[in-house]
Amino acid sequence: MKTLLRHGLAVFLALSTLLIMYSSMGSEKDQKYLRGTNITRASRHKESLSDPVLEGYISISDHKPLKMHCKTCALVTSSGHLLGSKQGNKIDQTECVIRMNDAPTRGYGQDVGNKTSLRVIAHSSIQRILRNRNELLNMSQGTVFIFWGPSNYMRRDGKGLLYNNLQLINKILPRLKVHIITRHKMLQFDDLFKKEIGKDRKISNTWLSTGWFTMSIALELCDRINVYGMVPPDFCRAPNHTLVPYHYYEPMGPDECTMYISHERGRKGSHHRFITEKRVFANWARTFNIHFFQPDWKPDSHSGKHMIIKPTF
Repeated sequence: MKTLLRHGLAVFLALSTLLIMYSSMGSEKDQKYLRGTNITRASRHKESLSDPVLEGYISISDHKPLKMHCKTCALVTSSGHLLGSKQGNKIDQTECVIRMNDAPTRGYGQDVGNKTSLRVIAHSSIQRILRNRNELLNMSQGTVFIFWGPSNYMRRDGKGLLYNNLQLINKILPRLKVHIITRHKMLQFDDLFKKEIGKDRKISNTWLSTGWFTMSIALELCDRINVYGMVPPDFCRAPNHTLVPYHYYEPMGPDECTMYISHERGRKGSHHRFITEKRVFANWARTFNIHFFQPDWKPDSHSGKHMIIKPTF
């Protein structure tokens, strides 16, 4: 409870600072900068009248569903495997670029690109998003943001912590394209997890990762998905696997495989099942137009379009 209160206070202070900064910038030049009008046209996804409606992702401002479609998407992970990859230009040439949580581009453009069409954000990342608002919010007016969180965080009766914060952000930056995942859609994600691995998410003490939501959303949004920085499911089993940071922007942070294995084997409390999720993604790639780069790999072929691989937990 104390942790939740501290988190809420930190978010409130960050939002207050953002409001003060917005109110104090009186010049037209500063207002344009804050509203993100200096984004290049290439970084914007132009919404078309023919774009399909994606049910379950609603705007925080008018509660209308998201309308968006891309022929080709670059799904950029936050993995340390992207460091030194020089994939930035290739990523930026893709029609739509999808990123997760607070993964930055500034200072890493050569490896991860600079363009962002869609950013999928966990409820636990909003404080870091606000801390880096100059890059992730103020210059991202062409970006669509999808926030996800537990149903109690998304309540619309005044008690939903994340929902309230997003409404305040919308008032401060009304041109920001902020969407949330509905409760019904969240239940569908849970059902999808159970269908794919054969175990209930809650019974298995599993928290779905932002990667799970992002890949699932990309399947609805994109005709082709190029995934950058995602290792194959058995990568961490190899005794001589490459050691990289879990996040490319936290070089002194935990090792990626150490993080994956500790979560996969965790029994007490709730954990992400990163390796299990990657087994599912590899399985999807056998059926759908999904391709993996940096490292480059393809899932082993087998008979059957949608074989369920049982989890190890």
